Amino acid sequence: MLAVQVILCAVLVLGGIGLLLLGWRGLRAQLSRNRYVGVRTPAALRSEDAFRLANRVAGPANLAGGAVAVLAGISLPALASTFSVVMVAVIGLVGAFALMAVGGVIGNRAAEAVPAPAPAVGGCAGCAGGCCGGGAALSE
Repeated sequence: MLAVQVILCAVLVLGGIGLLLLGWRGLRAQLSRNRYVGVRTPAALRSEDAFRLANRVAGPANLAGGAVAVLAGISLPALASTFSVVMVAVIGLVGAFALMAVGGVIGNRAAEAVPAPAPAVGGCAGCAGGCCGGGAALSE
Protein backbone atom coordinates (compact mmCIF):
# COMPACT_ATOMS: atom_id res chain seq x y z
CA MET A 1 0.00 0.00 0.00
CA LEU A 2 2.90 2.35 0.70
CA ALA A 3 4.08 2.20 -2.91
CA VAL A 4 0.63 3.16 -4.21
CA GLN A 5 0.45 5.96 -1.66
CA VAL A 6 3.83 7.35 -2.80
CA ILE A 7 2.89 7.11 -6.49
CA LEU A 8 -0.46 8.85 -5.93
CA CYS A 9 1.27 11.51 -3.86
CA ALA A 10 3.82 12.16 -6.62
CA VAL A 11 1.20 12.24 -9.36
CA LEU A 12 -1.01 14.69 -7.48
CA VAL A 13 1.81 16.98 -6.36
CA LEU A 14 3.60 17.09 -9.73
CA GLY A 15 0.35 17.48 -11.68
CA GLY A 16 -0.79 20.17 -9.27
CA ILE A 17 2.48 22.07 -9.62
CA GLY A 18 2.14 21.91 -13.40
CA LEU A 19 -1.41 23.24 -13.17
CA LEU A 20 -0.33 25.98 -10.78
CA LEU A 21 2.39 27.04 -13.20
CA LEU A 22 -0.02 27.01 -16.13
CA GLY A 23 -2.57 29.06 -14.21
CA TRP A 24 0.04 31.56 -13.03
CA ARG A 25 1.53 32.08 -16.50
CA GLY A 26 -1.93 32.32 -18.07
CA LEU A 27 -3.10 34.82 -15.47
CA ARG A 28 -0.05 37.01 -16.12
CA ALA A 29 -0.45 36.68 -19.95
CA GLN A 30 2.99 35.07 -20.21
CA LEU A 31 1.78 32.05 -22.16
CA SER A 32 2.48 32.34 -25.87
CA ARG A 33 0.08 30.77 -28.37
CA ASN A 34 0.92 27.10 -28.87
CA ARG A 35 -0.71 23.75 -29.50
CA TYR A 36 0.40 22.03 -26.28
CA VAL A 37 -0.65 23.88 -23.09
CA GLY A 38 -3.38 26.29 -22.11
CA VAL A 39 -6.83 26.80 -23.58
CA ARG A 40 -6.44 25.40 -27.11
CA THR A 41 -9.90 25.67 -28.62
CA PRO A 42 -10.34 26.92 -32.20
CA ALA A 43 -11.63 30.25 -30.84
CA ALA A 44 -8.57 30.68 -28.60
CA LEU A 45 -6.10 29.72 -31.32
CA ARG A 46 -7.40 32.10 -33.98
CA SER A 47 -5.34 35.05 -32.68
CA GLU A 48 -2.72 35.92 -30.08
CA ASP A 49 -5.17 38.25 -28.31
CA ALA A 50 -7.83 35.53 -28.06
CA PHE A 51 -5.29 33.03 -26.70
CA ARG A 52 -4.01 35.46 -24.06
CA LEU A 53 -7.52 36.40 -22.97
CA ALA A 54 -8.71 32.80 -22.80
CA ASN A 55 -5.78 31.77 -20.63
CA ARG A 56 -6.01 34.87 -18.45
CA VAL A 57 -9.68 34.11 -17.75
CA ALA A 58 -8.93 30.40 -17.16
CA GLY A 59 -5.99 31.22 -14.84
CA PRO A 60 -7.85 31.42 -11.50
CA ALA A 61 -9.65 28.11 -12.07
CA ASN A 62 -6.35 26.45 -13.06
CA LEU A 63 -4.67 27.87 -9.95
CA ALA A 64 -7.49 26.50 -7.79
CA GLY A 65 -7.27 23.10 -9.48
CA GLY A 66 -3.52 23.00 -8.94
CA ALA A 67 -3.95 23.92 -5.28
CA VAL A 68 -6.54 21.15 -4.79
CA ALA A 69 -4.21 18.58 -6.35
CA VAL A 70 -1.15 19.68 -4.35
CA LEU A 71 -3.08 19.77 -1.07
CA ALA A 72 -4.53 16.32 -1.71
CA GLY A 73 -1.11 14.99 -2.65
CA ILE A 74 0.73 16.30 0.39
CA SER A 75 -1.98 15.00 2.71
CA LEU A 76 -1.72 11.40 1.46
CA PRO A 77 1.36 10.36 3.49
CA ALA A 78 -0.43 11.34 6.72
CA LEU A 79 -3.39 9.05 6.05
CA ALA A 80 -3.45 5.61 7.60
CA SER A 81 -6.33 3.67 6.07
CA THR A 82 -6.59 2.52 2.48
CA PHE A 83 -10.08 3.94 2.20
CA SER A 84 -8.97 7.43 3.23
CA VAL A 85 -6.00 7.36 0.81
CA VAL A 86 -8.22 6.36 -2.10
CA MET A 87 -10.93 8.86 -1.16
CA VAL A 88 -8.54 11.83 -0.86
CA ALA A 89 -6.74 10.85 -4.09
CA VAL A 90 -10.01 10.59 -6.02
CA ILE A 91 -11.28 13.89 -4.61
CA GLY A 92 -7.99 15.57 -5.50
CA LEU A 93 -7.90 14.20 -9.06
CA VAL A 94 -11.58 14.83 -9.79
CA GLY A 95 -11.49 18.27 -8.18
CA ALA A 96 -8.40 19.35 -10.12
CA PHE A 97 -9.81 18.01 -13.39
CA ALA A 98 -13.21 19.66 -12.82
CA LEU A 99 -11.65 23.04 -12.04
CA MET A 100 -9.37 22.74 -15.07
CA ALA A 101 -12.39 21.96 -17.27
CA VAL A 102 -14.32 24.92 -15.86
CA GLY A 103 -11.32 27.14 -16.66
CA GLY A 104 -11.25 25.82 -20.21
CA VAL A 105 -14.95 26.46 -20.73
CA ILE A 106 -14.90 30.03 -19.43
CA GLY A 107 -11.65 30.68 -21.30
CA ASN A 108 -13.22 29.48 -24.52
CA ARG A 109 -16.25 31.71 -23.97
CA ALA A 110 -13.95 34.69 -23.47
CA ALA A 111 -12.00 33.82 -26.64
CA GLU A 112 -15.23 33.57 -28.64
CA ALA A 113 -16.01 37.17 -27.65
CA VAL A 114 -12.80 38.41 -29.27
CA PRO A 115 -13.46 39.48 -32.88
CA ALA A 116 -11.82 37.36 -35.55
CA PRO A 117 -8.76 38.97 -37.13
CA ALA A 118 -9.37 40.70 -40.45
CA PRO A 119 -8.04 38.87 -43.50
CA ALA A 120 -4.87 40.27 -45.05
CA VAL A 121 -5.54 42.71 -47.91
CA GLY A 122 -3.16 43.13 -50.80
CA GLY A 123 0.09 41.30 -51.22
CA CYS A 124 0.53 38.25 -53.37
CA ALA A 125 -2.21 36.05 -51.97
CA GLY A 126 -3.57 34.07 -54.88
CA CYS A 127 -1.35 35.69 -57.51
CA ALA A 128 0.38 33.54 -60.05
CA GLY A 129 2.83 34.48 -62.74
CA GLY A 130 4.32 37.76 -61.53
CA CYS A 131 1.39 39.97 -60.56
CA CYS A 132 3.16 41.11 -57.41
CA GLY A 133 4.88 44.10 -58.98
CA GLY A 134 2.38 46.55 -57.54
CA GLY A 135 0.17 46.43 -60.63
CA ALA A 136 2.96 47.23 -63.08
CA ALA A 137 3.38 45.01 -66.08
CA LEU A 138 6.60 43.00 -66.08
CA SER A 139 6.72 42.53 -69.85
CA GLU A 140 7.87 46.04 -70.82
